[in-house]
Amino acid sequence: MRTFRAVAVTAAIALLGATIPYLTSTAAHAAGPVLRVTVTQVSVWATGYGADVTITNTGDAPATAWTVAFDLPAGTTVSSSWSSVRTQSGQRYTFTNVGWNGTVNPGAAQTFGFNAAGVGTPVNCTVNGGSCTGGPGPSPSAPASPSASPSASPSPSASPSGPPPSSPPPPGGPVVDVATAAQLSSALNSAIPGTTIRLAAGTYRGAFATTRPGTADARITLTGPRAAVLINDGPSGTAPSCPAPTAGWDSGYGLWLFGAPYWNLTGFTVAESKKGIVLDDSHHVAISGVHVHHTEDEGVHFRRSSADGIIRDSVIEYTGQVQPGYGEGVYLGSAASNWACHGNSGGVDRSDRVQVLNNRIGPYVAAEHIDIKEGTFDGVVRGNTFDGRGISGQNSADSWIDAKGIGYLIESNTGTFAAPGVFANGYETHNPVTTPSFLNGCGNVWRGNSSDLGGVGQYAIRITSTSKCAGNLNVVHASNTVANATAGLTNIAVTP
Repeated sequence: MRTFRAVAVTAAIALLGATIPYLTSTAAHAAGPVLRVTVTQVSVWATGYGADVTITNTGDAPATAWTVAFDLPAGTTVSSSWSSVRTQSGQRYTFTNVGWNGTVNPGAAQTFGFNAAGVGTPVNCTVNGGSCTGGPGPSPSAPASPSASPSASPSPSASPSGPPPSSPPPPGGPVVDVATAAQLSSALNSAIPGTTIRLAAGTYRGAFATTRPGTADARITLTGPRAAVLINDGPSGTAPSCPAPTAGWDSGYGLWLFGAPYWNLTGFTVAESKKGIVLDDSHHVAISGVHVHHTEDEGVHFRRSSADGIIRDSVIEYTGQVQPGYGEGVYLGSAASNWACHGNSGGVDRSDRVQVLNNRIGPYVAAEHIDIKEGTFDGVVRGNTFDGRGISGQNSADSWIDAKGIGYLIESNTGTFAAPGVFANGYETHNPVTTPSFLNGCGNVWRGNSSDLGGVGQYAIRITSTSKCAGNLNVVHASNTVANATAGLTNIAVTP
């Protein structure tokens, strides 16, 4: 039976959130670089997974380049990768560094990542020609472990017509098949770790919320085809002073996780609701292959310290249908003015380390495609497509991304703008003052982004202030490109 999370194929392999260590064969005490490789599954869905690969130098001299190679079992392929140059020969994949991440200094690390279509995991790993597990390197034709899954469905698609169908859950986990709104509400309210809730195609109208947590070892999964559509016709009743599931009040959210970490949300649609998917105090949630559209306000919100989450391979469009100024596509954290409600981590909304990967956001996202709020740290925005048609200009919404957080990597995204809409710059930073004090809007890095400003926008990347980021400057690399700008690539010095 094919499982929704990767199956162990060697004694060293691990599941979501864990790592697979490999160590090159090196003479004891030899001077020189010693590269250690770890593979971490950062998200898992019904038909594949995403992984980060970290190359750490534990030696005493720099490594000036790296090449990592491994085999995947039949039926599993690498569907996309980033921060590396990928080649393939049969089932063997080779990844070499790009220009900016080849040097690995002693005690430092470089990373790349990949998405896998299928659940088979890497075997026969090498780094710079040496075996990752010690000894001589394996033959490129070495067979994969027979315990790997023999086949898998294609990876989730960002096309509105291309979601993966639901798949069987891991053996032993309870399965709840639902086909009505009442059944879905009941399943959400009674889910236990390891549960898989499978949606049948159809329309589900109601207030769908859960406060049931999964665990790192037994995540809860809600999965269904794109034709399974969640709609909330609310809100209604008297709202509490701060949003929380309350008897007699319907938030209007299409799907609401409150205090519900370790969920997988896969494949289905949320539409025609006040907000699309809202996560409150729900860390390590993986959203994959969903379609969110026609919401009154924002599409997907990681809020109230919903850290270490991921949204990937999804489509978000037609947001802000009632309140254009609050129609963000993906919203990370909360404005400091809302920390009194959502600042549950030392008075701050620390929705940190959220990854936004390979999504299509727009057209007709009325506010920023991604709004990165102050007080959040170290997220990754990579491989997304931003369609700026329909951006409203209301509430200062005039760019694809407003980066007010700290230490984000914004990489390999493609953005375009065309009428109608109000558009100032592709990416902007701002530096709101907060208590406790952070260098907000600082330390962010742009690499390899492609921007077409439609003859309207000024800069692809506009940095509001350098003086407010003393000691933690924003960095714009020369690998970014821009077309049809009225001013240019950026207003600061470009870093090679």
